[in-house]
Amino acid sequence: MEHGGATWSPGRARGHPVDRAEPRHRETAAMGDTFTTRIQARYRDINLAGHVDNVEAVRVLDEARLEFFRFAPLPGLPTGQTGLLHAVDDGVSELVASQAIEYHAEMRFVPYQPFLATLWVTRIGSSSFTVGAEIRVEEGGAPAVAWECVNVLWDHRAQTAWRLSDAVRADLERYLGDPVSMRR
Repeated sequence: MEHGGATWSPGRARGHPVDRAEPRHRETAAMGDTFTTRIQARYRDINLAGHVDNVEAVRVLDEARLEFFRFAPLPGLPTGQTGLLHAVDDGVSELVASQAIEYHAEMRFVPYQPFLATLWVTRIGSSSFTVGAEIRVEEGGAPAVAWECVNVLWDHRAQTAWRLSDAVRADLERYLGDPVSMRR
């Protein structure tokens, strides 16, 4: 499902609802741009019951997160530069500080039908930011997984957190939207 934001589909194969309070899905939330990518399930992702194992769902989300950081389109970038983190200094990388995940529906393996991961930024701090994501099993379907991931930008030379530059902050703000609605 497209959500008024950027869509990127890599040209390579990769990578029962709960009866509780209904989470608010992206269609009704206030948003900036979103990034949607297609992640193909691999045979190793599937458990004996024929669905994606819960640990493998986190790996699918992490792959989508890295594609968001490296390939999210931003206007005005020089040719060949893409991704939310194109403007970080050399020697700076993103580290995962925490993750929260909820499983809303089974993610069954369907050959040649990739999962649709939609990502956006939900919070921007001084040296960290939070990414929200949802995985859908099929286009137009309800989210099977909801996820938030706090990322810290780490300066490996200084061995400390790297403060967001104005350029990085502006890029993150383009994708800023509501937090993921969790049942917690």
